[in-house]
Amino acid sequence: MTATADEEAARFHELLRAFEGRPAAIAGRAKDAVNEPMIRHWCEAMGDTSPAYTGPDAIAPPTMLQAWTMGGLSGHSDRSCAYDQLLALLDGEGCTSVVATDCEQEYLRPLRPGDAVTFDAVIESVSARKTTKLGTGHFVTTRMDVRANGEPAGTHRFRILKYRPAATTAQPARPLPPKQAARRPRPVINRDNHGFWEGVRAHRLLIQRCSSCATLRFPWLPGCNACASPEWDTVEASGAGTVFSYVVMHHPPFPAFDPPYAVALVELAEGVRMIGNITGVPYDKVRIGMPVRLEFLRVDEDLELPVFRGSEG
Repeated sequence: MTATADEEAARFHELLRAFEGRPAAIAGRAKDAVNEPMIRHWCEAMGDTSPAYTGPDAIAPPTMLQAWTMGGLSGHSDRSCAYDQLLALLDGEGCTSVVATDCEQEYLRPLRPGDAVTFDAVIESVSARKTTKLGTGHFVTTRMDVRANGEPAGTHRFRILKYRPAATTAQPARPLPPKQAARRPRPVINRDNHGFWEGVRAHRLLIQRCSSCATLRFPWLPGCNACASPEWDTVEASGAGTVFSYVVMHHPPFPAFDPPYAVALVELAEGVRMIGNITGVPYDKVRIGMPVRLEFLRVDEDLELPVFRGSEG
């Protein structure tokens, strides 16, 4: 008697479930102790200016928990054979593609510069067969228990989907809609940021300023991330800035955009940073440190956006 597809799927899931509870990493040790340079780089990248992460009593941002345990380009030396065997079993069933889906973290105590980070990880669960838009496969969840100087510091759950890519069926080519019909996505305007968009309509780039500590902030928030005060006013940006970082978008294409084009994180003269398109120079001429100047670009009959004009000189 031939087994049905559902019976085969159930049998394969039982093989996968045999890995639940087996170690994914044993006696792992971070390649570096918690240190100030990594904390500084993280905070600069995130734009987090909390005083808790600087000074003699500094702690590491809690969300850096996974950063201390990552293997880097040289990879992990502490991953267990059980985890590799599980992935190989999925590969053998055609589930050769992988995508990270989500993570959950629990923080038990702050990490401080000098802490030695160690960890163990376990294969917590393997789902039954699931069908997604990407394809059919199984969700694999690992749980990592992180310690600092031997004390529990946090828990990190990480979930991936190992899947067989969905087959694509060739579709007859459809004519592209007229260029003028493409519209940019509309910005989400709510009670917290409507004042910013009112400023844009008046060709003014407004930055929030805390009424209590005078800290400038962007994007707009309902409260100050430095002192938590809910009171604020605004200052108008001069329009001068420099490219702090940038990417060149090639894919995926979107009808309202014409790739390739440069999108930059611009540091304004006032000290805050915002994201915007770079105009006035070819995408491959954009450079970190390039001076830019604010301008307003009308993209359709009812939407204008702040963008930044670069200068090659």
